[in-house]
Amino acid sequence: MHLLFIRIIFLCGFLLLLCPGRPLAASGQTPEIKDIIVTTADNNLLLFATVKNCFTQEMLDGVKNGIPVVFTYYLQLVKTSSNWFDTTLVESSVTRTLTFDGGKREYRIAFSDQDGKVITTGDLEQAKQLMAEINGIKVIALGQLVAEAPYAIHFKVTLKKGTLPLGMHRLLPIPALWDFETDWRTIEFRY
Repeated sequence: MHLLFIRIIFLCGFLLLLCPGRPLAASGQTPEIKDIIVTTADNNLLLFATVKNCFTQEMLDGVKNGIPVVFTYYLQLVKTSSNWFDTTLVESSVTRTLTFDGGKREYRIAFSDQDGKVITTGDLEQAKQLMAEINGIKVIALGQLVAEAPYAIHFKVTLKKGTLPLGMHRLLPIPALWDFETDWRTIEFRY
């Protein structure tokens, strides 16, 4: 039985080497942040943004095979200064996690910034849109900002492939072909 298990692991590893996936850069897609909007509502500073070119077919196939995809959105709010140093007011991150329930044929998107909210959908395009959009992240309460002072929001997104079920990631030599990180984008504004 033990020998059979070793043969299966070896065969899976060999097949993965024969059929390598392409990383995002090799597929001609470069993930980038677009449509960044900073606005105010309900006494809070809010951030909206969209990530373009963030999915490959290999990633979507992996999700259908039980590998979760996790987008992490990092943001930093600073009060800029003509002096040497800016003052960091907020450093935070939020995640979106995409999984697939094969039995129900539904995608699940978990939102870390919305008290563990989970949306399920059978529509792949809607699932991709929910993963790639940030809609109204609360950055800071307006009462903490100084009127007419210069500020900047630095924002980036990373994607890390989740782990395989049942600890299989320890047994199979799967490279991190999905991992990406966008460049930092900076939005300057005055409140």
